[in-house]
Amino acid sequence: MPILTIKRVAGYIGAEISGIDLAHPLDPSTVAEIRQALLAHKVVFFRGQTLDHAGQIAFARQFGELTHAHPHEDAPPEDFPQILTIDPRRYEERYGPGYRQLSRKRRYSYNAGWHTDVTAAVNPPAASILRAETVPEFGGDTQWTNLVAAYEGLSEPLRAFVDELRAEHRFLAGYQPAEQDGKLVKRINDNLLVSVHPVVRVHPETGERALFVNPGFTDHIVGLSAPESRRVLGLLYEQITRPEYTVRFRWQPGSIAFWDNRATAHLAPSDLDHLDVQRTLHRVTLIGDRPIGPDGFVSEIVAGREFRAESLVIA
Repeated sequence: MPILTIKRVAGYIGAEISGIDLAHPLDPSTVAEIRQALLAHKVVFFRGQTLDHAGQIAFARQFGELTHAHPHEDAPPEDFPQILTIDPRRYEERYGPGYRQLSRKRRYSYNAGWHTDVTAAVNPPAASILRAETVPEFGGDTQWTNLVAAYEGLSEPLRAFVDELRAEHRFLAGYQPAEQDGKLVKRINDNLLVSVHPVVRVHPETGERALFVNPGFTDHIVGLSAPESRRVLGLLYEQITRPEYTVRFRWQPGSIAFWDNRATAHLAPSDLDHLDVQRTLHRVTLIGDRPIGPDGFVSEIVAGREFRAESLVIA
C-alpha cells in the first residue's frame, strides 16, 4: 500500500499528492484517502504520471461513473467516448476561423473566463480529472477557486439573501453571437441545455455551502430584474475570483489535476494566443447529482437532457 504525501499549496485551496503511481489499481484505503484530500482541498494535483486514455479512465472509475466527454463533443478519441481532448487546433478545425474571434480566451477551453464545468446541465459533473500530454515550456497555467471559502467570506446578511436565490445556467451565457459564430451556435441549439440551480449549493458529502454561480454559464438570477441580476451576479463573481481563494497550477507533461466540480470554479489560460505553441490536455468527468440549495430547492431542467453514466439520455 503506497504511503501518500499530501502537501497544501495555497491558503484556501489545493494540495499536491505524491508517492503514488496512478497507472496501477488503487486499494480501497488509498482511494478513500485521495477522496478525503479532494473534499478537504477542493483540487488535488499529481506530478510525473504515465497515464494514457485507458489509464486515465481506469483511474477515474475508482471514484465514480464517468460521463460522455462533453454535451457538444461528437468526435472524442476512437474507443474512448469519455475523453475530451483540449487542444486549440481542434476547436478551430471544428468551428472555423470565426471561433477565435468568438472568444480569444476560449481557444484553450470550451469556456472563456471562470467557470464550473457544464452547469448548463441539471446534474453537472461531480468532479473532473485533467491530464497534461503536451504543454509549453512557459504559460498555459490553470487556476481554481474555492467556492466554499467564497461563500463563507460573505457577510451574514448577504449569505442569508443568496441562500434563497436561484439562477438560470446555459451555454454562452451573456454572449451575443456574431454572424461568424454560426457553427458553434447551431451545435449548442441542437443540443440545448438550460437549467435552474440554487445560487448556493449544499455539498452532498461535506454539508458545506458553496456559491454556485459562474460567469461561463450563469445567465441571470430568477425573479430579479435584469439590472438587479447583473449587479448581484457581478458582486458574487468578484467574490469567487478574489485572489486569496485561488490556486494557480503550472502544468508539466504527466501532470494530473483532480477537482471537486461542486465546490470550485476554474480559469483556462489566456496568455498563449499570441504564441505558436502546442498545449494538449485530456479531461474526463464523473457523474454528478442535482444540486440542492439551503432551502431544499432541487435544480430543475428548463431545456435539454440529464447526464447519465457515459452518455446523455432524455431526462
